[in-house]
Formats: sequence, structure tokens, C-alpha cells
Amino acid sequence: MKRTVLVSGGNRGIGLAIVESLAAQLDDILLLGCRNIKEGQERATSIGHNVHAVELDLSKNDVLHHHISSIMKKHGRIDVLINNAGVLYEGDALKLDESLFYQTMQINAMAAYELMRACLPGMIENNYGRIVNMSSGWGSFAEGLGGPFSYSVSKATLNALTHTLARQVPDTIKINAMCPGWVRTDMGGQDASRSPSEGADTAIFLTNLHNDGPSGRFFRDRKLISW
Repeated sequence: MKRTVLVSGGNRGIGLAIVESLAAQLDDILLLGCRNIKEGQERATSIGHNVHAVELDLSKNDVLHHHISSIMKKHGRIDVLINNAGVLYEGDALKLDESLFYQTMQINAMAAYELMRACLPGMIENNYGRIVNMSSGWGSFAEGLGGPFSYSVSKATLNALTHTLARQVPDTIKINAMCPGWVRTDMGGQDASRSPSEGADTAIFLTNLHNDGPSGRFFRDRKLISW
């Protein structure tokens, strides 16, 4: 089956590595979601004929809804959604500017929820879907929510959305979260231990799960980890 795959934040870092890997391995139609459409088009052109840049700004719901509507009108349903885009701001709960907390929650959790809500009806109708939510060990209660305040809370929220929504859809739709590890990106920094392609590996694995595969779970290095 030829699938349509949407990757948010697909123009750089782990998102770009996901797009490049899927473009090389599969015959899917890949939608490289990005806020800067010119940059996205340049990236898409350099990767291959089956990659298309789509404008996707997660920072405000009204703009996001407009972009989702445009994508659906042009490309139809989305078979695979990879919620990769995210932000990280340093600061603890009492010192962080509240606007940065709300922005983090919007981009890392609420926009992912809106994208899932938009894509799931088509997945249900087609009796097939794969959703991968790019989370973090810093969003895991089992690992102590050890990261910066707003980032950890937003990723814990994304984990909760993953776990809950997976119970409300047919078994042929797989919704999972993952931790990519510490990756050399703008967010992770150049001292990180993993390349973007290494960080992308589990996402590729989860997009290609068979219908008897797991759902509503949390992964690192293709293995289950605790919430």
C-alpha cells in the first residue's frame, strides 16, 4: 500500500533524518512539514521526487488548523503521522516565563493532539494508521521527569495522550511514543552521543509496525520502556 506520511519539523534534525530514511526505503508520499516553507521546499527537492514540503506552524491553533485543512485538501488522508517538532526552554517552574511554558505545551503536546485528531478519522475509515509521537525520557515518570520543567511536563502530557488515544481507536491503528536519546541537533547540541539518523531509527521502526504490533506504548532503541 502506498502511504501518505506527514512529518512535523521535517526540515532539520531528527525530522529530516526520518524523511530521508523513509524516502530511501519506501515508495510512500512524504510530506515534510515545516514553518519555513522556502527552507522546506529546498530540503524536499534535494531528497527526492516523492517528498513534498507543506507549511505547518504549530505555535497557534488557528494557524495550525488552516494549514491542516490545506494539507488535507491537497493530499487527502494521512496514513502515517510523525509528531516530531518540538521546543525546549531552560528554567524551573517558578522562574520560567509563563509564556514560554504555554508555548512549549502548545508545540510539544497540544499541536500533536490537534494533528492526531485531524488524521485519525481518515485512518479509522481506511482501517489503517500509524502515529509516532517524539517524546523523551525526560517525560517519563519512571525516569523522574528529569529535564527542564516545561519540556518534561509537555512530554509527559504527550505520553499520556499516546497511551489514552491508543485505547480509543481500532487495533489496526498503532499510536506509540518514543525517546530518540541524546541527539546532535539544534536542541541536543553538538556534544550529544547520537546522530540524527540514529535518533530517527525507532521512528522508522514504529511507522512500519505490522497490524499485530504494539500500540499505546513507549519505546527507546526499538524496545519498550516504562512511562
